[in-house]
Amino acid sequence: MIDWTRRIGYEPSDFDRLNPIHIAGTKGKGSTSAFVSSILYQYAKSKQHDSAKTHKVGLYTSPHLRFVRERIQINNEPLSEAAFARYFFETWDRLEESARAAGHPDPSLPETKPVYFRFLTLMALHCYMEEGVDVAVIECGIGGEYDSTNILVKPSVTGITSLGIDHTAMLGETIDSIAWHKAGIFKPGVPALTAPQPDTALLVLKERAIERGTELQIVQQHPEIDSIQLGLAADFQKTNASLAIAIASAHLRQSEETSLPHTLDMATTLSPVFRVGLEQVRLGGRCEVRQDDSHNITWHIDGGHTLESIELSAEWFASRMSARGSIADTASRVLIFNQQTRDAASLARKLHSTLGTALNNDRPFTHAIFCTNTTFSASGFRPDLVSVNTNKDDLDALSVQHRLAATWEDVDPACDVKVVRTIEEAVAAARAVAKGEGNRMNVLVTGSLHLVGGLVEVLETETGDGGQ
Repeated sequence: MIDWTRRIGYEPSDFDRLNPIHIAGTKGKGSTSAFVSSILYQYAKSKQHDSAKTHKVGLYTSPHLRFVRERIQINNEPLSEAAFARYFFETWDRLEESARAAGHPDPSLPETKPVYFRFLTLMALHCYMEEGVDVAVIECGIGGEYDSTNILVKPSVTGITSLGIDHTAMLGETIDSIAWHKAGIFKPGVPALTAPQPDTALLVLKERAIERGTELQIVQQHPEIDSIQLGLAADFQKTNASLAIAIASAHLRQSEETSLPHTLDMATTLSPVFRVGLEQVRLGGRCEVRQDDSHNITWHIDGGHTLESIELSAEWFASRMSARGSIADTASRVLIFNQQTRDAASLARKLHSTLGTALNNDRPFTHAIFCTNTTFSASGFRPDLVSVNTNKDDLDALSVQHRLAATWEDVDPACDVKVVRTIEEAVAAARAVAKGEGNRMNVLVTGSLHLVGGLVEVLETETGDGGQ
C-alpha cells in the first residue's frame, strides 16, 4: 500500500496534513466515525469560532449503502458525481503513468492498479489533499495492523470501538487475536482511546499501546448521553457516541484549539455544538426507521453481519416495539433477512432467540422472507451494489436462502416462511402481507448491508430519489 501511495505521487507522511482520525473496531466503527464527523462539522460551521482551524471535515467509511460515492464525504456530504469522476481518473491516470515510467509494456492492464478497497483508499486520500480537508476521519476496512488505511504516520487520534469475533480467516478466531490486529493503528505519542472491552481484549490493547509508545484511555458512557436524542437511535449507540465525544475532544486538543469551550473531558458539560452533532448525525441503514404510509408499513432497517451486531439489531427492534406498545401484537411483524457470505443460519437463530426473549414471545415474527442481495427483478444489481464475493451458483439456486428458511421453520414452525429471489420481490411480499392487515405492520430488515442498501434503493427508486 505504501508502494501504491508513492505511485500516485505521495509519501505516507504527506497525509499528516489531513490531521487524520483513525478508527478501528468490530462493531460500531462506521457509526462512531459518523458521530465524530458530525460533531466536527458542527464545530467547523459554528460562527462563534471563525478563528478555528477546522473548516473542512472528510469522512472515509465502508461499505457504502447505495452509492460508492457515500464512502468519500466532505462535510457530511458524499462527493458529487463530477468530483468522484475527477478524483477517480486522476488516481487511475497517475497509476498508469507510474507504470509507464517504470517500463511496463501495457500500463492499461489491471495489474497496474490495486484492488478495489485499496484504490478507493488512495482516491479518498488524494481527494482530501486536493480539497484542502482540515481533518479526515478514516475508518479501517478490516483489522488494523495490515489494513489498507494503516499507512497513516501521525494521526491526530486513534480509536477502537467495541470488539467481537469477525473476519476470523484474516484476524484469528479469538478476541485477543482480533484485539492485536485492531491495536495496530496505535502510533507513538498519539492518543489511543477505546470503548469498554472484554478483559482479555483490554489486556492486549494495553500491551500494544505500551509497545507503540502511547497510553490507552478507556472511554465510559458520557454522563449526559441519556439526555440527547441521538441521530442513530439505539441504546448500543450510546457507547459509540460517548467514544466519539472523547475522540473529537482529543482531536481538538491535538490541533491546538485548547482554549475553546468544545474541548472537554468527561466531567465537562457537553457543549451545544457537540450535542447538535450527535443529534443530527445520519448513517443510512443503521437503526433507520422509514414510514411507508401508502402501504401501512413501518420499515426498521439495520445491517447486522456478526452474532454480536445481529443481537444488537434485535434488541433495537424489540425496544422500538416496546416503545410503540405493540409487544403483544404479533400479527404485525415481518422479517426480511439475508447474509450471503457468513454463517447465516447461526445469525438467524441468534436473531430469533434474542427477539423471542426481548418480546417474551417464542414467535417474534408472523412472516419471514429470505431473499438474495439482488436488487431488482428485471435489471438485477444496481452497479454500485454488486458484491464480487457472492458464489454465483449459490445465488442462482437460492441455496443460502433455502437453508435459512429451513432453519427458521425449525425454530418457529408456526411462522409463514417465504423464499424469493430479489429484494424487490421481498418488498412486494411484505406489502402483500400488510394489505391484509388491519393494523400498521412493522418490518425488520437486517443482515447483510448489501441487503439493506438494496432495500433502501428499491424504496428510494419508487419515490423518485433513485439518482441521489
